[in-house]
Amino acid sequence: MSEGPAVIRPPSVVLATRSEGKVRELAAMCAARGVTAIGLAEAGFPDEDPAEEALEGYDTFEANARAKAVWFAARLPGRLVVADDSGLEVLALGGAPGVRSKRWTGSSATGAALHEENNAALLAALEGSPDRRARFVCVMVARLGDREWVGRGECAGRILEAPAGSEGFGYDPLFWSEELGAAFGTVGRDTKGRVSHRARAFAALLEGIGSSSGL
Repeated sequence: MSEGPAVIRPPSVVLATRSEGKVRELAAMCAARGVTAIGLAEAGFPDEDPAEEALEGYDTFEANARAKAVWFAARLPGRLVVADDSGLEVLALGGAPGVRSKRWTGSSATGAALHEENNAALLAALEGSPDRRARFVCVMVARLGDREWVGRGECAGRILEAPAGSEGFGYDPLFWSEELGAAFGTVGRDTKGRVSHRARAFAALLEGIGSSSGL
């Protein structure tokens, strides 16, 4: 008796981030490419391990992203794990907050409260500065066993003098995108995804993975 055609499961990735905003953005990008993406909770990591906080201790986006990808891939054998590190670089601040973007203020706050504190600190640091040029940078690293892929993306803009809109997360309400002619906080996810640093890094990453593995 014939067993019939084999069932082919759609490719999937595990998004190694605790940021709900990042999961929403990346999952949507995956879905647009026919790729199923799941977060850490669905992958079996509902609670944050204290060791995760120490993973982002490096001085470059790539090193931080790699540390997270390697750590989770080791605990998810056979799964394609994608991790990123991203941040805002402000020219007048010498590239700060950079890789420290998430915990720039040293606050123990989380979620929306942390974003508000970071945004307030950024406005205070730039008070009176005529140069408000900035860029978002993102580096993504994917790991499957010992195999690795890297993608990088950037987007240029400037820092507004006051928050605009409530879309996105993090520094989005303060970032004016030169390409969109709008603040990230005022545009929807699909519009932001056309030019965002994270979208560009992820597109580069998926292209590299697809060319080498058929994803």
